Amino acid sequence: MPKYHMKKKEREILDKNTIIEILKNGKFATISMCRVNEPYIVTLSYGFDLKRNSLYFHSTKKGLKIEFLRENPNVCGTVVDDLGYMMNDCSHKYRSIVFWGKMATVEDLEEKKYGFNIILDHLEENPGKVKKKFLKNEQAYANLCIMRLNIIKMTGKASL
Repeated sequence: MPKYHMKKKEREILDKNTIIEILKNGKFATISMCRVNEPYIVTLSYGFDLKRNSLYFHSTKKGLKIEFLRENPNVCGTVVDDLGYMMNDCSHKYRSIVFWGKMATVEDLEEKKYGFNIILDHLEENPGKVKKKFLKNEQAYANLCIMRLNIIKMTGKASL
């Protein structure tokens, strides 16, 4: 596959801290997948793990995205920081990240706990309250699918 470059270089986000800030502040990512010649896209809430350069997601154990990922774990996704439409300007202020990586289903109980903690810490104001409500014991993790997206490459772009 040919390597492309950003056409509007002045919009490229090169500062790694800005890219990390966008991932830390985002609440959902849109993930694209493909199997054979069939595309599929889904938007999921996530938790960003800076230490592992990964995103964690939760899901049911069955469904279309699980089938796609079983056949092809390579994904591409985006997180958008929507800064608002500029009325009468026909313009939109934003910052966005596009990332490529491999998605894996987490099977190990300790990593499931770790991944779910990353998600809740990322999304919730009071993660302990949610943990008490939904994760009363270790059996609760048996029915939970945790997925880890190992980020291989990221690019960032912002409106001027």
